[in-house]
Amino acid sequence: QAQLVESGGGLVQAGGSLRLSCTASGLAFSSYTMAWFRQAPGKEREFVAAISRSGDSTHYADSVKDRFTISRDNAKNTVYLQMNSLKPEDTAVYSCAAEGRLRVMVLNPNLYDYWGQGTQVTVSS
Repeated sequence: QAQLVESGGGLVQAGGSLRLSCTASGLAFSSYTMAWFRQAPGKEREFVAAISRSGDSTHYADSVKDRFTISRDNAKNTVYLQMNSLKPEDTAVYSCAAEGRLRVMVLNPNLYDYWGQGTQVTVSS
């Protein structure tokens, strides 16, 4: 059974950094596009970043471009999200997701096959 487990969330001051990790098990990790989504209280889940199966292509939401970096290590079955210059509006539960049927990166969360349980990121002003 496929499982995604996130770690690395926490409380940080505005301008600070955090690195999230998501480790997968029970699936052929290198065959899956991986992505990060986030959901703030009272808001819909939103796309943050995605990375292709090989890691040679990435895509970011405009709100995080030039501040966040997604990467993956297929040997470790892990995807990362390096978050720099954090803002209070980045506060949310961050979840990783895996998509293995399509051959393009997608932004629609409904197209992802597996999800982690989420990790809380809180940015104080």
